[in-house]
Amino acid sequence: MQVFRSLEEIPGGFGPSVAVIGNFDGVHRGHHQVMSTVAAEARANGYRSIAITFDPHPELFLRPASAPQLLAPIPERLHLMATTGIEAVLVLPFCESLACLEAREFVETILVEKLGLRSIHEGANFRFGHRAQAGVVELAAFGQEFGFKVTVHPAVQVRGMAVSSTAIREFVAAGDVRRARWMLGHTFSIRSTPARGRGIGGRLLVPTINLAPYSELLPAFGVYVTRLTIATAEGDRCFQSITNIGNRPTFGEPSFAVESHILNFEPVDLIEETPLELEFLRRLRPEIAWPSPEALKAQIMKDIGQAKRFHHLANLLGSSATGSEPIS
Repeated sequence: MQVFRSLEEIPGGFGPSVAVIGNFDGVHRGHHQVMSTVAAEARANGYRSIAITFDPHPELFLRPASAPQLLAPIPERLHLMATTGIEAVLVLPFCESLACLEAREFVETILVEKLGLRSIHEGANFRFGHRAQAGVVELAAFGQEFGFKVTVHPAVQVRGMAVSSTAIREFVAAGDVRRARWMLGHTFSIRSTPARGRGIGGRLLVPTINLAPYSELLPAFGVYVTRLTIATAEGDRCFQSITNIGNRPTFGEPSFAVESHILNFEPVDLIEETPLELEFLRRLRPEIAWPSPEALKAQIMKDIGQAKRFHHLANLLGSSATGSEPIS
């Protein structure tokens, strides 16, 4: 999949093309369905397929105080978009000039002249142009004027729920990573590196690792069954794990951490820049201030037992238990 970071990077004569425009936060089931449709239509007609997205998220530029924390930063979004069959992604820097671009100018200069648009697919709530002045009705009128087809897709439904990035963020923020997975079509995960100051710099010889500070969306405080992937020079190492997100209140002064305990631990090379991916599979319980360290240790042993049973069942059922297919 090609990635263009500006309009200037688009080669001359790029089109004819089939496109979709959006933020695509999380690249959920609805996004995946539309992008797969775009890719299939382009292949059938000998066109190019392209998704157009923005960095930063428009809300972060326009209303930074109320902008949502993201399900997936741009690198992770691009990784997920590559699984849809889309040939190219245009990541437009969202700035004042783009925010002020009138809908007609956006269509004419970017979609028609630069991308040679022949067909575009959007959700029913799609808005674009200065102050979100235009929607799918106006887009269809532009299509008639400039000679491209417009296909409007209804929201994808999963277990009676309309799939949206907003709904998924609400589930994740509440710690409901199971329902978030139903809507995403894949596990909710975060990518980070090891925290500084924990003796990181050679072999990880203890089965506990803290993640570096992470600025995007995290699940609610609590204990989760997780899967931790560590990228090493020899390849990815995937471990069963259990993770606590919170302030660790039992030991006095609050100290926030995302702390993972590896269940099937083997020593592994680790430095501060080592890429980590932490997948959230199931929430076990909220964070609790226990009356004593002994009470906490007893609960931790129960949590570990539950996590081991979950991973054992997942292994018996195969990848569908914790991957793209939902389980109860």
